[in-house]
Amino acid sequence: MDSSELYHIKQQFVLGAYTTLVNLTLPDPNSPTYTPALLYQARAHIALDDPKSALGLLPADSENVAVKAAASLARYVSAARGVDKDAIDTSFEELRDLAVEIEGDDTDGSEEEKALVRVLAGTAFARAGEIEEALETLGVDTEDLEAVFVIVHIYLSINRPDLAKKQFERSKRWAEDDLLLQLIESTIGLATGKDGYSNTNSFYTEQLGNPSLTSPHLLTARGVTRILRNEIQEAVSDLEESLEQQKGDAEATAALVVAAGLGALKKAEADELWTQFVSKHPEHPLAVDVANKESYFDEVASKFEVPALASA
Repeated sequence: MDSSELYHIKQQFVLGAYTTLVNLTLPDPNSPTYTPALLYQARAHIALDDPKSALGLLPADSENVAVKAAASLARYVSAARGVDKDAIDTSFEELRDLAVEIEGDDTDGSEEEKALVRVLAGTAFARAGEIEEALETLGVDTEDLEAVFVIVHIYLSINRPDLAKKQFERSKRWAEDDLLLQLIESTIGLATGKDGYSNTNSFYTEQLGNPSLTSPHLLTARGVTRILRNEIQEAVSDLEESLEQQKGDAEATAALVVAAGLGALKKAEADELWTQFVSKHPEHPLAVDVANKESYFDEVASKFEVPALASA
């Protein structure tokens, strides 16, 4: 596998073509591209919420710091799913130790591998809601574009698009016109509605036009963008295609539920879709948010006293 093929693997990962990556035939273990390809494949398994497969892929006796970090992230995802606090704490300690280790002068590993350790550790901390530790680990002054991508997502998740934009503007001064830089810009555009989502929509459409790419993630992203542009039927088309490629995906289903509620489906069909979604994904933020609002409405309604009718 030559460097151009490794670039293609990176492109697939950046654009969310995870299913393609997990089915990839890895290069010869003696090839210099073997470990980077292995890491992308393991991370694709984690992105597909399949940490067990990632752990089965990563050699347990590896001394590579990035491989160790990927395994720790997989163990965290698995522990978080089972709400195993002890296992979560153990995986966090592993990641913290690795983050400290790579700061040493005598640590083996390339700068790219050390940067990946920070990204993987920061991702775990961010997923656990440990925002300050995630940002400290990633380094808000970093010149690693993948770390910037995670930082931008963190800022958007806490409703700080201003800080996300600052990260993007800062990155443009030193980063090449990289695909990941374009994705960062589109992600910020999706969150902020800049220019009526036109740049974001154009980016997703351009990438989906690549005949060598199959990415339900991109289809879902464009579907969400089209909902926000009030292109409801076009959004439904994207989301249904996404679900054909990745059946049962929570994000695509959530977006389809929203489109259904906006008139894409008949009310009875929309209600049935919502019931199925809540049943299968009760912990999804959309399901939790609606449940909280229903509970709050019932609480307020219970305190409301209907005044007596005025008599003539």
